[in-house]
Amino acid sequence: MTTSQTSARPADTAGRVTAARPLRMFLTLDAAVTAGNGLIYLLAAGPVGDLLGLDTGLLRGIGAFLIVYGILVAVLAGRQVPAAGPTKVVIEANLLWAVASVATAVFGWFDPNTVGTVWTLMQAAVVGGFAVLQINGLRRIGN
Repeated sequence: MTTSQTSARPADTAGRVTAARPLRMFLTLDAAVTAGNGLIYLLAAGPVGDLLGLDTGLLRGIGAFLIVYGILVAVLAGRQVPAAGPTKVVIEANLLWAVASVATAVFGWFDPNTVGTVWTLMQAAVVGGFAVLQINGLRRIGN
């Protein structure tokens, strides 16, 4: 390896770290919103269930899942350059969640009230937005 190649490597790494900042930010925001939402569902399932017209057991289950998922996304976001494979899994999971949320609202699964249906669609938009931002962030680092 030549001297120019040796010195180019740290600059390349620094460039990737800099390029990964938006992706890390979007993953961190996703993790915080997801885990926060999960905590609310888990700890306040009764009032939230009344507001949305959803079963408290369903909300607690979703809440527990969202907390674990949020923690995993936070771990990924904590890396200087998040790995492409796990990031793609997060993006795909977010897209799947958004599509499933729209289907839930359209088909009236789980019988939410009007507020619950609107909330479900709003969540789909936010989660879908995270996926788009994460896709763009991943492209910035060349993956």
